[in-house]
Amino acid sequence: MAAAANHNAEPCEPSQRELAELSRLADGTLDATRRGEVQARVAGSVQLSALYEQQRRAVDLVRRLQATRAPATLRAGIAAQTRPRHGVWLRPVYGGGLVVGLAAVLVALVLVLPGGTPGAPSVSQAAALASRGSTAPAPAVDPGDPAGRLGRSVGRVSFPDWGSTLGWRAVGQRVDRLGGRLAVTVYYQWQGRQVAYTVLAAPALRQPAGLVSRVDGTVLRTLRLDGRLVVTWRRAGDTCVLSGADVSASELQELAAWMPAGT
Repeated sequence: MAAAANHNAEPCEPSQRELAELSRLADGTLDATRRGEVQARVAGSVQLSALYEQQRRAVDLVRRLQATRAPATLRAGIAAQTRPRHGVWLRPVYGGGLVVGLAAVLVALVLVLPGGTPGAPSVSQAAALASRGSTAPAPAVDPGDPAGRLGRSVGRVSFPDWGSTLGWRAVGQRVDRLGGRLAVTVYYQWQGRQVAYTVLAAPALRQPAGLVSRVDGTVLRTLRLDGRLVVTWRRAGDTCVLSGADVSASELQELAAWMPAGT
């Protein structure tokens, strides 16, 4: 009976090292040799998942603020609220949500960010469209560019025809509205696996925290959301989101950076 009680007890608070690694994972500075193990621990713990999500949001807030013309004193104050001290993550107050200071930061952001920005869709919401599945046949190949593009675009971004070059063949599509913006998703399949490529119309979404890389001149952010690997980038002012459940980061990054010959 005692063993059962221990089994159901609340888990111990994370160690200082775990909190520091959560912080570095959230801002993208965690060493690659540790990233896989830390991500696995987060995925297997409700407590760590909640802490990681809070820290990730704090990092996102700082990055959003840095893109505005907010006063330098306000930027410094927010950075101080979310910065680890001596490598230790600033823990939230249990049972009461985020620390009071971070709540004040949220209010400040509403006042200084451009109108509508706080309520804009997120990359996470855009990636979630993939799980809804296709509702229409795949776009046909663009007759004017039979070896590069499909006959479907959002703004100046055309969906690629990967079938003739990389093996991924378009098999379906869907059209949604996300936050009032046009969002088109094209599904591709190859060797029994599927990826979804969503393009969300401008203005571009704020960039999420994730592993930043540059492939063939394209700046990509790679992260995991709801069990799917996601790569996101900006092109011609639109937001591109590519995701899959059974693909590697290198495969998604290769697809994301692909450009038709002669481009």
